[in-house]
Amino acid sequence: MIDEDIVGKAYDARLMRRLLAYLRPYSIHALLALAAIIGNSALQLAQPYLMKIAIDRYIPASDVAGMNSIALAFLAIIAASFCLEFTQTWLLQNTGQRIMFDMRMQIYQHLQRLDLRFYDRNPVGRLMTRVTTDVDVINDLFTSGVVSVFGDVFTLAGIMIVMLTMNWRLALVAFAVLPLIVIVTQWFRRNVRESYRAVRRLIARINAYLQEHITGMSTVQLFRREARAYAQFEAINQEHRQINIESIFYYAVFYPAVEIIGALASALTIWYGGGRVLQGSLTLGSLVAFLLYSQRFFRPISDMSEKFNILQAAMASSERIFKLLDEPVTIQSPVLRSVERKGGKAGHITFEGVWFAYNATDAGEPDFVLRDVSFEVAPGQRVGIVGATGAGKSTLINLLLRFYDVSRGRILVDDVDVRAMDLHDLRSLFSLVLQDVHLFSGTIADNIRLGASDISDADVRRAAATVHADAFIARLPAGYASPVAERGATLSVGQKQLLSFARALAFNPRILVLDEATSSVDTETEILIRDALHVMMSGRTTIAIAHRLSTIQDMDKILVLHKGQLREAGTHQELLALRGIYYKLYQLQYKEQERDATPISQFPTPQDAPLEMPAQRS
Repeated sequence: MIDEDIVGKAYDARLMRRLLAYLRPYSIHALLALAAIIGNSALQLAQPYLMKIAIDRYIPASDVAGMNSIALAFLAIIAASFCLEFTQTWLLQNTGQRIMFDMRMQIYQHLQRLDLRFYDRNPVGRLMTRVTTDVDVINDLFTSGVVSVFGDVFTLAGIMIVMLTMNWRLALVAFAVLPLIVIVTQWFRRNVRESYRAVRRLIARINAYLQEHITGMSTVQLFRREARAYAQFEAINQEHRQINIESIFYYAVFYPAVEIIGALASALTIWYGGGRVLQGSLTLGSLVAFLLYSQRFFRPISDMSEKFNILQAAMASSERIFKLLDEPVTIQSPVLRSVERKGGKAGHITFEGVWFAYNATDAGEPDFVLRDVSFEVAPGQRVGIVGATGAGKSTLINLLLRFYDVSRGRILVDDVDVRAMDLHDLRSLFSLVLQDVHLFSGTIADNIRLGASDISDADVRRAAATVHADAFIARLPAGYASPVAERGATLSVGQKQLLSFARALAFNPRILVLDEATSSVDTETEILIRDALHVMMSGRTTIAIAHRLSTIQDMDKILVLHKGQLREAGTHQELLALRGIYYKLYQLQYKEQERDATPISQFPTPQDAPLEMPAQRS
């Protein structure tokens, strides 16, 4: 699980080196921005000194020409400062956006490569926080922190050098308040750090909660859980608000405190410097310049404290981002190219002694979902898989498509171990039709084609016509160009299912996999789908998982799974003749009156195996 409580150090050299690697492609922009920042800081240092010259030299002498030159110098400094600040802002913001783009693309690419086991452990809402909020924080670091902090450091150093050069005694008086600044700043940093930690954790909780409940809104409404869901969200949101209010308190204290300390420094400067002016040991222009410098001295301190928070936030966010990016990709293509599949085989599938566990038990032992499963599917053969919930049916498909890797044994496709095949090559052999069809925002044609450039409009229409999806598509206002809402919300379950069949057919797979593909549709749609299936399965290796035995009775072979083991295999009539598990399932679906008259426990099973199925994952 990705840790939302990661706060990180105020500065971590290891993380900063990795972050600066994103800045390296734009180093020219960063250097130009740094030059603009330093140049602007130097111009800011010049303004109080010009004021000193005007007061000490030109005003007492009533030198109008000299005052005009000072005024022109001020205008030139202001104009130059505007240009430099514009350059700095444009370069940093532009660079920040580019870095944010690069980082988001890298994270998304990595998310696409991670296996499903990772998504079993990590809520989608938290992953969304990584890609959105945490990347935004990194953007703040590059636009307002890592480069611009040099401007604050240069300004502070420049002001201290100028003040010490002008009058070191008066400078020390002005700097006498620095211990107070250190105390206030440390208090601010410590408390804001803890507040930031809580805010980040709660933002992730809000994202995760919203993603889960908005996606499941139909269930919330069906079971009338609106009030309870509202109360739960209100509690999380209230906690988030309270933590933010606490952080506002720290800001509300810190910035006025810095202003008060700055005012105290100005008062000390006037008290001590005014006395020196009266004694004639200090000019009035120098005193005014000191006051201006002391005011400017505390602004960078406030800015640097804020940049400390940006740095703190960036360290925490970068640690979470890099923890995600460092998540190993356990399922990937082999380094060497796959062995060429033999030309005589086309969709030959073999399971050899396959064992698999999603998770370990509390004792650390694997909790096997599949146990020593072996079977063979010949090219072009149609195979049905049945079994109770948790028997491991869907797990077979997940392993075949290599969404997970087997714990023991091996799976061969055309006599090649799937672990030795390029993932793209392997999955291009299959089309998978699930019970829960996932449609994307776009058009009807887009959802059939899924961005494949080699599938023409004619291919899309042909596939839709073959599976009888063209009838309802023709009734839509824009036909194949009709928009599809998120998750296909505007389409019926049957319509989405027909689109999934059209999608599968459009890709012209060598192997067709059906996972409860007709269990959620009405009888009329099921008849259409059955007719489409005969066309789709023709000449293709087909594996169909089904609860409705009517959909697989005419399969060439039926496999019966029970508690993760392959218990029976044969045709429909052969399995009925065994009077085993398949026979029991058949009785449950088609012989209601016999079921009422005869206890289920009296139906024989091989080896007298218990009929209760564990609530395992399938």
